Amino acid sequence: MERSLVSREGVPFRAIQAGAMHGVGLARAAGGALRTLRGMVEAWRILAEFKPDVVFLTGGFVGVPVSLAAWLQRIPSVVYLPDIQPGHALRVMARFAARVATTTEASARFIAPDKMVVTGYPVREVFAAVSREEARQHFGIAPGERVLLVYGGSKGARSINRAVLAGLTRLLEGAVVLHVTGATDWAEVSAARAQLPEGQRARYLAFEYLHDEMALAMAAADLAVCRAGASALGELPYLGLPAILVPYPYAWRYQRVNAQYLADRDAAMVVEDGSLMDEREGLLPRVIALLGAPERLNAMRQASLRLGRRDGAERIAALLIEASHSQLT
Repeated sequence: MERSLVSREGVPFRAIQAGAMHGVGLARAAGGALRTLRGMVEAWRILAEFKPDVVFLTGGFVGVPVSLAAWLQRIPSVVYLPDIQPGHALRVMARFAARVATTTEASARFIAPDKMVVTGYPVREVFAAVSREEARQHFGIAPGERVLLVYGGSKGARSINRAVLAGLTRLLEGAVVLHVTGATDWAEVSAARAQLPEGQRARYLAFEYLHDEMALAMAAADLAVCRAGASALGELPYLGLPAILVPYPYAWRYQRVNAQYLADRDAAMVVEDGSLMDEREGLLPRVIALLGAPERLNAMRQASLRLGRRDGAERIAALLIEASHSQLT
């Protein structure tokens, strides 16, 4: 996935080996350690060839061999922590980093104070260029309509998709539904849309995947239903979009911590994945209640906007320049 995204932006891509060593069992951990050692040799060669002034890293075990190789070659590194709570790999990288950029101040309990700098989330440039009016025109949505946006990442979120399909008729009574399904469930969702009456079908805008248009979808929406990955900490507040967050239950604690951060600050609500179909506390009653409470939605929007930082990319860039000039250790 990373190769296609990086190549799309015209940036050269070089892959290295790496492997997980935590929470995977002894045999897989041993294999992961061996791949990480090989990856460190590969990273060493790339760094020696490229001769960077600074290395920029973010989460995942693939960054560990690069971090170690940079440290051994005395090349300063800056690590970015997109989630609130770092995983084990990022904790390792942070030990060898000159600075650790974080999305929010809530990461202070995990990162050494002399290294941590709160920069905010580096939101893609396309988000700065969208407006609500333009977004609604793009999707053919009338100005007065309520709009519910549902998405779950590039692969989608099956439990969310099926909860939406189960309550689709009632949802369409009160809102236009913009549904980004992901590749896995696209056939099922498109078949369900084809069976809707024409009037409802016009109010159900389903897409397998959106890239730059995702910013338009978020700008058009009154409420989002989504997972609580790191982008939720940056993109939702950037646009002031209220959300019902459904943490992915198999993502350790990262998404749960992210979701609770936004919920504690009145910018979002949390529904557990296992409760999506619940008749009282599940997704459908929560969505209907919020869409029917414009004052509550507006309060959530304002709370979300207060959390947004619009210069995350610039702040991270400044850290990289500082590290490259001062040779921080």
